[in-house]
Amino acid sequence: MSPAAPLALLGRTVLGFLAAVGRVALFAGDALSHILRPPFYGREFLQALLQIGWLSLPVVGLTAVFTGGALALQIYSGGARFNAEAVVPQIVAIGMVRELGPVLVGLMIAARVTSSIAAEIATMKVTEQIDALVTLSTHPMKYLTAPRLLAALIVVPLLVGIGDIIGIFGGYFVGTGSLGFNPASYLKNTVDFLEPLDVISSLVKGCAFGGIAALMGCYYGMHSGRGAQGVGRATKSSVEAAAVLILAANFLLTGVFFSV
Repeated sequence: MSPAAPLALLGRTVLGFLAAVGRVALFAGDALSHILRPPFYGREFLQALLQIGWLSLPVVGLTAVFTGGALALQIYSGGARFNAEAVVPQIVAIGMVRELGPVLVGLMIAARVTSSIAAEIATMKVTEQIDALVTLSTHPMKYLTAPRLLAALIVVPLLVGIGDIIGIFGGYFVGTGSLGFNPASYLKNTVDFLEPLDVISSLVKGCAFGGIAALMGCYYGMHSGRGAQGVGRATKSSVEAAAVLILAANFLLTGVFFSV
């Protein structure tokens, strides 16, 4: 093997990665531009709101309540090592609102909604329904991507807010039911410790994560291969990309909001 072969492979990998980033960026810009321009497909938008928002509430609620309860147990157990058990309400609140609430809701949306969007659009491509839309003078980006992206940008922050509240109450139920905390004191410590920036950062993260989840589902669905194998590959790749981008975006946004 030539000594330059590893460098050539590295170069091709980097160029391929940059090309993929460019394609996704162009797709995102195109999708955002279609949100702002008529025509608007209200029925598709309402169906996306129902699919992304209302139907995701059970999994978001269960994830949040168990996470909040487990977080309270872990903090109490760890705090007992240096007599700091009293910080459970404060740490549960800040942990759920700043980090765990937005990230877990984002990942649940990626698992549930991104995969669904990718599979639906990829199946439409395989069965030539997207080509039929073009024949009927309906822009696929306008009809398929824009309503789902707009719905995700609106409803995922609401899901994050609901998940934060449920997660805090999961910690509250464990704290007052198993760990001996006074209910009124627990709630007071929670409210007093949270700041407006904590809530704002949580909602902004929810908006960003919702946009990522919808965009990845639409992008991989639109660019899927032919046949059942192409649909499966698009679905898998969309969830993987959405999860990684959500975690990366969480790191960047946390640095923006809370860098010292």
